[in-house]
Amino acid sequence: MKTTHVLMLTAFAALVAAAAPLIAQDGRPLRTMPHGTYQCALPGDADGLAYDVVEEEGFKIGTSSRYTIATGGGTYLMRGRELVFTSGPKKGEQFKRVGANQLQRMKADGTLSQLRCTRLGSTG
Repeated sequence: MKTTHVLMLTAFAALVAAAAPLIAQDGRPLRTMPHGTYQCALPGDADGLAYDVVEEEGFKIGTSSRYTIATGGGTYLMRGRELVFTSGPKKGEQFKRVGANQLQRMKADGTLSQLRCTRLGSTG
């Protein structure tokens, strides 16, 4: 009987731990972006297209906080609404999540640039 109680308490503790969000050392929750292909673009102008796609900035988000581009891949870390590529060809680039499926590049001084990357769909 005592073994059953210990097993039940252990299972309950594991369930509670799995349900708790991961927290970064700075207190912000760790998250991930939805998987899929992200197309990056700059705003257009009134005389032409609504936006100007920047092909070389696009990337794919996959499982395990990984991303890929044509020249390779790496990992990213998402703390709260801020995403930073931590390894690979985009290492050091920072973005802010500005929508459920959209990121906006951050400049070195922390302000937002005009480049936005929007998820087109899942990697299937």
